[in-house]
This record gives sequence, C-alpha cells and structure tokens, in this order.
Amino acid sequence: MAPRRLKLVSILVGVLLAGVGLLTWTQPWFGVVVESPQGGQLDLTAAGDVAGSPVSALSLAALALVGALTIAGRVFRVVLGLLQVALGASIAVTAGTALSDPVRASGSVVTDATGVDGQDSLRALVSSTSATPWPWLALVVGVLGALLGVAIVVTSGAWPQAGRKYTATRLVPADPASDPSATWDSLSVGDDPTDPDDPTDLAAPDEPAAPVDDAGPRPGADDRPSR
Repeated sequence: MAPRRLKLVSILVGVLLAGVGLLTWTQPWFGVVVESPQGGQLDLTAAGDVAGSPVSALSLAALALVGALTIAGRVFRVVLGLLQVALGASIAVTAGTALSDPVRASGSVVTDATGVDGQDSLRALVSSTSATPWPWLALVVGVLGALLGVAIVVTSGAWPQAGRKYTATRLVPADPASDPSATWDSLSVGDDPTDPDDPTDLAAPDEPAAPVDDAGPRPGADDRPSR
C-alpha cells in the first residue's frame, strides 16, 4: 500500500472507531428485571452512559489523537500509536468489565428505582439481566482500536512527512523601511522613523564618512592684531 494511502486509511479507521465508540455510549447496554420492595417487578434499562461511562471520554480522546496524527512527525506518531493502544485497551476493559458483572454496571439505575443501595442488596433484588449488542460492539471497538495503535507504531516510518506549513519558522525583526506595519510599531513606542537625527537610525553601509581636516587652523584666521 502506498504511504499516503496507508496514512489515510489509518486516520479514517481511527475516526470510524472513535465515532462508533461514542455511539455505543449513547445506547442501552443492559435490561434489568428487579423485584420491587413494594411488590411487583420493574423492567429497567441501563444505558452506556451508566454501565460504561468511561467510554465517552476514551472515544473523544481517541478522536483527538487521530487529529494529531495528521500533522505528527515520525517520532511523535510512535508515541501517539502507543497511546492509541492504551485507549483501545481501556475501552475494551470497560466493556468487558460491564459484561462480566451487569448487576454492578447497572447498580445506579437499580438504586434510583428502588432506593436500595449496596451490592449484596442489589443482587438480591435483581432477578435477571440481559445484554444488548451494544456493549459487545464497544468491546470490539476497543480491541480494534488497540490493534490500530499497534499498526500505527509499526508503519509510522512509511508515512509521508508533514507539510511545510507545520514546520518551525524563524522570526526576524521587520525593517521599517520595507514594512509599513513596522513603521507604525515604531511610532507606538515613541520613535520617529522619519527623523534623521534619531540615534537609533544607522547610517547606510555605502554612505561615505565625513572628511576630517587635520591641517589645523588656517593661518591668519586667529592672528589678527587686536585694536
């Protein structure tokens, strides 16, 4: 694959995974059936913002990382690739933890509905739980995100370099004679760029020095007899 196409594919995949991660966070993750203390059953739903709350922040961080990749140099791409591995692994761990214990992941929803707190008490109230496809999709997104980070680290050397406009530039003082804005800057600090007697104005390098008369005083100029 050509270097430019490789970079483009990696960035597009990163954007897609981050977007899908944010989407899973907004969707329902678990259905929970709870025996109400007042009698009867309650059918509750735990969304991703409750059962997998870190997924949102991790997905946004991954999206910002992809943006940084577009202008990063070779060394910085390796650092960002390693960070992408960490973000993807974190999303996968968050989803996997929720899937392994839906009651704990949905605890705040059950507490709000029943007023009962404490893991043991909540487990006694929950009669059944069911997972939707969304936490599984979040798990897949995390795994693929981690693999994308590994691919970025491995292939970062083959990516094209960043454009010239992102390289460092050196600033030099402007010449008031050629830059009108520099003239206004001189006026703002009290200097008159048109004043030839200004001590800050340097003589032009091609201007000849004034001749110096070493012959001394002219004869007769100061020797007139006084009356």
